[in-house]
Amino acid sequence: MGSESDDCKVILGVDGGTTSTVCVCMPLLPFSDIHNLPDPLPLLGRAVAGSSNFNSVGEDVARETLEKIIAEALSDAGVKRSAVQAICLGLSGVNHSKDQEKILGWLRSTFPSHVKLYIQNDAVAALASGTMGKLHGCVLIAGTGSISYGFTEDGREARAAGAGPVLGDWGR
Repeated sequence: MGSESDDCKVILGVDGGTTSTVCVCMPLLPFSDIHNLPDPLPLLGRAVAGSSNFNSVGEDVARETLEKIIAEALSDAGVKRSAVQAICLGLSGVNHSKDQEKILGWLRSTFPSHVKLYIQNDAVAALASGTMGKLHGCVLIAGTGSISYGFTEDGREARAAGAGPVLGDWGR
């Protein structure tokens, strides 16, 4: 899609589920007001792969999927890995800080420390998407697995399900 440029700065968004994983590459847009963003947002590259839920496919496969999808989205955009300024990942199976640290370790082996990394459960990303980043309300995901997640206005959070097949969330 794009043409390779050393001065192009991009951000990546990853939606990783138990069935599929999608990565999009967008230009880094300067803005101070979320209501002044272009509509639709410019998309430079996109890639789709299989599961990135390490609880379902194992750590090696999940890591390979994330590395592959990021490389393909950057290739589709025609930009180098060095152009990445931030990556936001909403991943099923990321349920605790230790899960976030695991994914962070994988990405830090590829991306330098100046790249901002945000890793949350995919339900948090879905809620942020539906609320334009306000994180106030609740979301229900009923896909391969299921989870309900919510935040109050003062930042308290609650969740139900999303524990995977060990506790009865059999998915497909």
